[in-house]
Amino acid sequence: MNEPAVNRHDVNEPAVNRHDVSPLDTLAGLFEGEGSAEYLGEAVTQAEHMLQAGALAEAAGAPPHLVAAALLHDVGHFRGAVTGRDLMENGTDNRHSHTGADWLGQWFGPEVTEPVRLHVAAKRYLCAVEPGYFALLSEASVHTLAVQGGPMGEEQVRAFEAHPAAADAVAVRRWDEQAKDPDMDTPDFAHFRPLLAGLLRP
Repeated sequence: MNEPAVNRHDVNEPAVNRHDVSPLDTLAGLFEGEGSAEYLGEAVTQAEHMLQAGALAEAAGAPPHLVAAALLHDVGHFRGAVTGRDLMENGTDNRHSHTGADWLGQWFGPEVTEPVRLHVAAKRYLCAVEPGYFALLSEASVHTLAVQGGPMGEEQVRAFEAHPAAADAVAVRRWDEQAKDPDMDTPDFAHFRPLLAGLLRP
């Protein structure tokens, strides 16, 4: 599939966001701004979903890079020309996992960005290899699975398993699916700032 045309949210946006505003302030702005919108028909906002994923990773004792990946896994919904609404309403794959990973790469290393890049592939992988996983998906996740290519075939499964970040991506994907609870006590972005600061590139 051809990549969508760029717009103001593309990864090649003006340098002001990279140099005049700190990375953590830029990320905080996403959570506080666009993140307050509904999350693809789920019962939580986009920001609540990502914050819950980060909190679930933290509660599981995940290392900092994996907590960060869980927290930031869906930022690509804000950075590409094709929105999450397009994904749900028009069946257009916005490739948010790749867009988000590429954008985060200006600040974080591959230990953070590669699980983000692979978290959609991890859903397709789990649906192919784990009996019963499909039944755990929300209605919105079932819809996006079809748009994103459906369960993997055998060759795709082998290729995914060979990737160094596959296990981390699967972990992020599991937290992703759980992070849709409107009753969960969710920390705010400020809770994660020290952890993210420790992972920034020099």
